[in-house]
Amino acid sequence: MTVGKPTRPEALVIDGEALWAALPFPVALLGADDCILAANPAAESFLMASSRNMIGKPLWGRLVYDEALSEAFARARQTETPLFVNDIRVELRGGAHQACNLRLAPYTSDAEEMLLVITPLEMGGRLPQQSTGKTSVRSAIGMAEMLAHEIKNPLAGITGAAQLVGMNLGPEDLELTDLIVAESHRIVKLLEQVEQFGNLSPPDLKPTNLHDVLDRARRSALVGIGAGMEIIEDYDPSLPLALADPDQLLQVLLNLLKNAADAAGRNGRIRLHTYYEHGFRLRTDEGLGQPLPLQLEVIDNGPGVPPELMKEIFDPFVSGKENGTGLGLALTAKIIGAHDGWVTCHSEPGETVFRISLPRAPETKETD
Repeated sequence: MTVGKPTRPEALVIDGEALWAALPFPVALLGADDCILAANPAAESFLMASSRNMIGKPLWGRLVYDEALSEAFARARQTETPLFVNDIRVELRGGAHQACNLRLAPYTSDAEEMLLVITPLEMGGRLPQQSTGKTSVRSAIGMAEMLAHEIKNPLAGITGAAQLVGMNLGPEDLELTDLIVAESHRIVKLLEQVEQFGNLSPPDLKPTNLHDVLDRARRSALVGIGAGMEIIEDYDPSLPLALADPDQLLQVLLNLLKNAADAAGRNGRIRLHTYYEHGFRLRTDEGLGQPLPLQLEVIDNGPGVPPELMKEIFDPFVSGKENGTGLGLALTAKIIGAHDGWVTCHSEPGETVFRISLPRAPETKETD
């Protein structure tokens, strides 16, 4: 597998695509400016983004750290020696914090390209169980994408056969065929969500009025998932345009509204809040992170997210619902990450807040 800059392909060849993909810990290849040149599947899962969306972008836009590392990284490049940083606390997109060991080593003879190895830690210095599981999750998604068509076809046959058999059965046996049909439909729905998660196209970024998108999502919710609920509009009328894909953002908002409606219940309350936060940006090295001043919050008054789920709430297949697939919030994180935005969750009994931070659209000069 060849990774890295097209101008130096001979220096950036990793021996064995299977070996690169099979590494159970996150590994990224960095350029001279700490931009990501390549990332293995474990790094994609850890950083909650695909290689396509990360390549060419600063590492520090994906990995937010609490300590200054720029001098240490620069020194490692200058001396062409490995760097070891132990027990550093980093923040990932979605607001999750993780203790890690970092290993930075020269990949090319001039140390222009460096290989970064991230070892997530838990108490006692052991790899957390979910670190290898995330790689398995990515493999499971890829397998589901590949086999979805073959699985759907026999499921359609099973469903049709069960319905035909059910036409000549009594009430007791009919209950069994109804169960077959219902479970087949549930599996098909899950496969469709997995396909959607894996096949998401890059966002079509354009100047977008967030309130227009919120209004579409709110009206849709009031006649569907949030029928009968109180959905409050708490908007900043002076909010400028965001740089976003309105259709993908609508998808995110509908998912967050559905979760809020499920959590708050029929008599619950949802508040949609927008505001402008001057100077808000990801904590990055030497200002590499772009400002994310546009804030959008979906707030419900439900019982809150179980504490044991908070650290993994944006991971695929993690759900607090009895029959949840755990792909909705993972898709939300993936979409917002592709927007170079930030999504976080804060929850306590009586108030759960999902906050999306987005960049502002560039101002255009009027022409005569």
